[in-house]
Amino acid sequence: MPITLTISDGLLSPQAQAEAFAGLTSALLEVSGLTGNSFMTANIVGTINVLAREHVLAAGQSAPAAFIELKLPEIALTAPEAKRAFIEKATDILEHAGEGRLKREHIWINIVYAPEWAWGIAGRSFSNNDLIDAIQAAPPAGQRPTAPSPGNQPNR
Repeated sequence: MPITLTISDGLLSPQAQAEAFAGLTSALLEVSGLTGNSFMTANIVGTINVLAREHVLAAGQSAPAAFIELKLPEIALTAPEAKRAFIEKATDILEHAGEGRLKREHIWINIVYAPEWAWGIAGRSFSNNDLIDAIQAAPPAGQRPTAPSPGNQPNR
């Protein structure tokens, strides 16, 4: 479940960037009700893009800003309340990480959905049901599965 965090150069220290990304990961797990799920935890990935200040714009002007794009399968954060909860938590995380250098009104978040079968992990295309099965079969984070899951075979 890729998260893309894009920020202006100089807005967050490398440590604050890492902490913010970890916070976004935790927020997604929490809002999804999947904290501790090893499948979900391992598959929340992403990038942090730090752009030159003049390349980050708000209202057509250079501005200290942050953009978060969350890509999800159709089965994730389906309720409006879940979307609102993630957006609120993510905004709080970035505002806190900015230590006063980032205004709340300069944090934008969007959630993008991949259609059925358009979710790929390790070369395998997952249906929504495949993802549900993998999430439900996953041991708690930090534990290894006791036996391989039959649903984890590549689609041919």
